[in-house]
Amino acid sequence: MNAAAPGVLPVEALGRVHLVGVGGAGVSVVARLLAARGADVQGSDAAAGPALEALREDGVRVWVGHDAAHVVGPDGAPLVDTVVVSSAVRETNPELAAARAAGVRVLHRSQALASLMLDRRAVAVAGAHGKTTTSAMVATVLRACGVDASFAIGGTVRVRDAEGHESAVPGGRLGSSDVLVAEADESDGSFLNYAPTVAVVTNVEPDHLDHYGSREAFERAFEEFAGRIVPGGTLVACADDAGSAALARTHRESGRTVVTYGEAAAADVRVRDVEVGAGTVSAVVSGGPLGEDAHVLRLAVPGAHNALNATAAVVTAVLLGAEPAAAVAGAATFVGTGRRFEPKGEADGVRVYDSYDHHPTEVAALLRAARPLAGDGRIVVLFQPHLYSRTRIFADRFAAALALADEVVVTGIYRAREDVDPSVGPRTITDLLERTASGGGVHAVEDRLEAAHVTSALARPGDLVLTVGAGDVTELGPVILADLAARRPGVASPSVPSRDESMG
Repeated sequence: MNAAAPGVLPVEALGRVHLVGVGGAGVSVVARLLAARGADVQGSDAAAGPALEALREDGVRVWVGHDAAHVVGPDGAPLVDTVVVSSAVRETNPELAAARAAGVRVLHRSQALASLMLDRRAVAVAGAHGKTTTSAMVATVLRACGVDASFAIGGTVRVRDAEGHESAVPGGRLGSSDVLVAEADESDGSFLNYAPTVAVVTNVEPDHLDHYGSREAFERAFEEFAGRIVPGGTLVACADDAGSAALARTHRESGRTVVTYGEAAAADVRVRDVEVGAGTVSAVVSGGPLGEDAHVLRLAVPGAHNALNATAAVVTAVLLGAEPAAAVAGAATFVGTGRRFEPKGEADGVRVYDSYDHHPTEVAALLRAARPLAGDGRIVVLFQPHLYSRTRIFADRFAAALALADEVVVTGIYRAREDVDPSVGPRTITDLLERTASGGGVHAVEDRLEAAHVTSALARPGDLVLTVGAGDVTELGPVILADLAARRPGVASPSVPSRDESMG
């Protein structure tokens, strides 16, 4: 189990906890785990939604709207002992400002999660891509092996039981074992607050350069993260990614324990004979802690990249005591996470999916995974870029990734934590993407609702539609499905603006 790290308080020392932005994916799971551990938990969010209702059902007091009165009384005296924020919360937030003025302890979300790790064997999954899926796979495999792990994951976890019934579990859950699996966010450096027993690094591909400033700084952060592994712990790293492989070499040269996995010949755990089907993938894995026997990994999720993610999960479970054969079999019970190639419905013969992918490598992997599932139909993508800085830095790579689709609609930037940059917009990408590889159309539509209508008008029976991005593009799947459902035989679809009109 993890010893207390400097500055990390045990859960019982946090007192009454108020979480700002409690409806967010990362903050809500912390709130749910703190409440399950017996803490007095409350929070607020700017808008109502299903996440707040679910938290209320879990015993968390929540308010819609931010108000200093939630954390301090009329006389300015504190009403709470700890305020938890994410990097998205600005200093001007009235609750954060009031907490600082009253001398209330303020913790980053990751510091609160670190408190939850103190008396657990912690698994922290990091990497520019694959964190949510891989951490969900780890928790799923462990549970299939009889280890009821707690987990803090930025999305619901979807599993299938032996009878074929599917269910979804919220991303924050308190298990009965001493294992806690956490998605470790590198975007703001907050993953450096963790001291895991097992650290999984899926890749070290530069991203979040708005925070780090340079590729070198980004890579140094991962070296520091690996250095935070507790004595006797293990780094599990993908040998197929150059950055992750370099990290593994450095860590191993320092005399610490490393297990690498991948298709690379030098990997400790080899992944071979990868076969991708329509919504499935299989592979043969062997070596390292799995032993020399060949194990056939069969997954109910699409994409060759998921063979690697599942291998990392299987290796992690074995390091924590699971039998290799049971861990491999357990991976088959995983059927996905919320907002990762998540099916949203079908109308007029068009299937609609939603996916959180917001980096060029992720978008390309998503579209490759979608191709077998599309069959004879086309892939129509509605993409919402996330952050002005990321869009500017990776515009050419986004264009190359989106060219894998048949029809592309790019809508306005989801700015998240950044100020508006009028020099960056959907045309930053579409001007580099004259047409898709299949010769399909490209449309830049600033207004996201209009973009949804354009997307539904493009779709034909048999097509597969993807809403893609880390922002509120996730809300547009139902809009597209409603448009599709409203179509009637003999009634023309809404006209799609020409490329010039849609970019105006």
